[in-house]
Amino acid sequence: MTGTMHVFWMIVVMAAVTFLIRAFPFMLFGRTQRPPEMVLYLGRVISPAAIAMLVVYCVKEVSVVEFPFGLPELIAGAVVVGLHVWRKNPLLSICSGTAVYMVLIQKLFV
Repeated sequence: MTGTMHVFWMIVVMAAVTFLIRAFPFMLFGRTQRPPEMVLYLGRVISPAAIAMLVVYCVKEVSVVEFPFGLPELIAGAVVVGLHVWRKNPLLSICSGTAVYMVLIQKLFV
């Protein structure tokens, strides 16, 4: 299989899986039936839990005893939290925090 066909089929499979994952709750519960309380509870707690796990993963190897003492991570995290509290836009918060972090580690804390 050529590289182009391989990429094409990967995209087709990813699109099909994404569609099925999105459609599964509607196929399982229908549009009018209320989902069970356990499903509603998981819908409320999984996103914050995933974000918390990502934060822990991102800062697990930050050294606070040697230069730059975790300052780039702290500053970028403060930008993310501040923008999210101010604008309530996750995409803006995450992209801005990433950009600030990249500038800090590549230009300021070299």
